Amino acid sequence: MDALVQCLRQLGVRQAFGVVGAAVAPFCEALARSSIEYLHFRHEAGAAFAATEASLAGDRATLVFATTGPGLTNALTGMAAARAEGATVVLVSASTSPPQRGRGAAQETHASVGPVPGLCSAGPLFHYALALEHPSELHQAASRLACGVRRVQGFVAHLSLPVSMQRVAAPAAPHVGLASWHWPTAPGAAIDECVRLLARSPFVIWVGHGARRASDRVRQLVDLTGAPVMCSPRGKGIFSEKDPRFIGVTGLGGHAELESFMREAAPQNVLVLGTRMGEGSSSWSASLGPRGCFVHVDVDPEAFGAAYPGARTVAVQAEIDAFLRALLAAWPADAERQPSRPTRRGEPRKSSERAPAGAVRPRVLMAEVQHVVIDRSDAVVLAESGNSFAWANHCLQFERPGRYRTSPSFGAMGQMATGVVGAALARRGKAVALVGDGAMLMLNELSSAVQYQADAVWVVLNDARYNMCHQGMQAAGWEPFGTALPPTDFVALARAVGADGMRVEREPELRAALEAAMRARGPFLVDVRIEVDELAPLGARNRTLFGAPGDLTWDRARGAP
Repeated sequence: MDALVQCLRQLGVRQAFGVVGAAVAPFCEALARSSIEYLHFRHEAGAAFAATEASLAGDRATLVFATTGPGLTNALTGMAAARAEGATVVLVSASTSPPQRGRGAAQETHASVGPVPGLCSAGPLFHYALALEHPSELHQAASRLACGVRRVQGFVAHLSLPVSMQRVAAPAAPHVGLASWHWPTAPGAAIDECVRLLARSPFVIWVGHGARRASDRVRQLVDLTGAPVMCSPRGKGIFSEKDPRFIGVTGLGGHAELESFMREAAPQNVLVLGTRMGEGSSSWSASLGPRGCFVHVDVDPEAFGAAYPGARTVAVQAEIDAFLRALLAAWPADAERQPSRPTRRGEPRKSSERAPAGAVRPRVLMAEVQHVVIDRSDAVVLAESGNSFAWANHCLQFERPGRYRTSPSFGAMGQMATGVVGAALARRGKAVALVGDGAMLMLNELSSAVQYQADAVWVVLNDARYNMCHQGMQAAGWEPFGTALPPTDFVALARAVGADGMRVEREPELRAALEAAMRARGPFLVDVRIEVDELAPLGARNRTLFGAPGDLTWDRARGAP
């Protein structure tokens, strides 16, 4: 197994997250002896989520290890999240040795038999998968992994290792022989067409997560053209949200002012950079579409025409930074700048009314997070699925990429509650998770954070219910059911496993608690009692969930405008 570990090290893996078991122990022993940081978590899903966020925070490949049977299946949701989020993660799992297969082996797992068949072949979950049955196959795996980890849009792989294979010495560690990698670049004809469409008529730039490595080039294009910018939730900070040319966030938790701007300005075209424009990024709003066409740039050809199949789309398959370099070089000197007509949403707003019984209003919490965490530190912020990410998407403002993480499309609960540990360990600095009490009860890695002294902070929006579900049922005209949770003292929970924390009952206590969390070394939890009835800014989420976009019959039945 030393050969495989050396191969992973050559591919840039610096951290391994997982849960050991007897069937994967030989591989784990080799890992623990290596220079790769061996991080033993409490649950495989938490380990996979942490690896996902560590990959994105550190911009490198990470490793997940798991044993047979439930060890492997526990990790699968986290691996699905890794693929959806564009992370680069390799899963190494154990499988049953050939002499024991078909004989009722405990937790029997291999390429053709197991609780979830098909896990050793490429498909919707893994870009590459292989059951390593012989040491000679390690060279093939090394070559495929070397190609995969260089994919700009992320890469998720699975290597299945029989126990017997883990005890066989490879003849030599394979050398990763890929010497260079060239990003896909748009041909000159495509650049010429984009210049023709964009240089002579008003357009808007829509940036998403895929443009995170092209922030400087986006700003250059805005400076050159005067084009306004909007972003998807995962694109926050790629272009400064405090710049007057920034017009708002699209999709879940987005801004109504933005859609008003688009209707009034009626740009001829929209230059889409690195967002698939799915429901979480757009709510499939017709207001975000152009009069002319989408000029859609992405490395993944499957993104083109998927979210807005009826809209005219000029598809450009290219790495976005390379595309923008070519576009800027070809931009005509006599092209007119667009007149400035920004729409500004200002700082996170506070309600003028006092919260009942002293509970903390979510908008006020977000304003304090903005002041203490975002404006006064370099911490990354991770917003958990639920009302937490609706409030964060809507209220928080970022001025540079890489400081905000959320998952509005895949949206696995517990991803950020555990991923914050991976992000903190990967960057060797502060990572702050905004999480609901439901997600925190579902999955957390507080104990792992204590063991490895991760500078992770949890800010728990504690309202004793699954509030996104509760408010969604109300919006759909139903009487909410099954959403209440027993009140939980999360500070006591944190202290029980060796972390520290503070409880916040009233708004004046917020700033001191957040400042204490940011000063603390090691894991810290801020338990905030939230006003439960302030509606989260979910926008059109309930309409798109329960009825097709633009379904006027459904909208009128629900009393929607």
